[in-house]
Amino acid sequence: MASIRKLKSGYRAEIARRGIRKSKVFPTKQEAKDWAARAEYEILHGDKIAAKLTLGELFDRYAREVSPSKRGHRWEVIRLEKFGRDPIAQIRLEDLSAKDFAKWRDKRLQEVAPASVIREMQLMSSVLTVSRRDWELISINPLSDVRKPAKPLPRDRLPTSAEIEAMQFSAGEDLSKATARAFHAFKFAMECAMRAGEIAGLEWDRVDLDRRVALLTHTKNGRPREVPLSTRAVELIRALPELDPVFGLSSRQLDVLFRKLRDRAGVKGLTFHDSRHAAITALSTKLDVLALARMVGHTDLRQLRVYYNESAEELAKRLD
Repeated sequence: MASIRKLKSGYRAEIARRGIRKSKVFPTKQEAKDWAARAEYEILHGDKIAAKLTLGELFDRYAREVSPSKRGHRWEVIRLEKFGRDPIAQIRLEDLSAKDFAKWRDKRLQEVAPASVIREMQLMSSVLTVSRRDWELISINPLSDVRKPAKPLPRDRLPTSAEIEAMQFSAGEDLSKATARAFHAFKFAMECAMRAGEIAGLEWDRVDLDRRVALLTHTKNGRPREVPLSTRAVELIRALPELDPVFGLSSRQLDVLFRKLRDRAGVKGLTFHDSRHAAITALSTKLDVLALARMVGHTDLRQLRVYYNESAEELAKRLD
């Protein structure tokens, strides 16, 4: 039963049902009674209420309550909003089954690459897991029974010297121009294996050119790390005009400008992230595995295999 107590600030409603206790203060006694009645009903009939919710309502709640606490929240929210416009979002939880997600998966595979579908399925699974564990709205995660698409082979694309020369010509040498700084950032990335977002977020108070170290406070895995800088990397930073942040570019600007200069240079199939492949392949000849993993921020040594792209011909030369 609910109890209503008079306070100086209003009325406190308290309920205790099925081991669940709740309380809340309201300005009037009637509001307190109404809230207590609703809260008791939700506890006693929560499973029936949850069954009437749609999957889209879970997406919306996750975007509001969970995504903001993550570094990749912008991507998550955009994806969740897109999910909310898909027919699967209109299915009520009581009717939701693995075959609905399998149908959605097959349709998405006709629209985007398998890697994108895998990422989207992982996000959906996170929503359903939180709904089961934290919100207690479902008893099972139906997506756990759905087969994910086969993972594509890791990229092995490295920039050639001819492509670098063509992109340098396309970008120009004037570092007061954003396009030139975008390619400058690419060359810097090939020296230190930093990601585009890490480079765009680099600020002067976290760069020590005397010690040749850059401190990254916001990384993909959420762990700060210090990145050692080669002599060439230091030269590239010293050549920059005084801007804040160091390269004077946002992550989005860096992405857009690199794509434009690359296309203008006639280079096909190269991404900014391929600079990380190039850097790790080159650094593998200078650092042992543990040192290399620490420098690039990998906590699992198996991740290095994805980025290590030295050719068989180059390995053959090292045998002599």
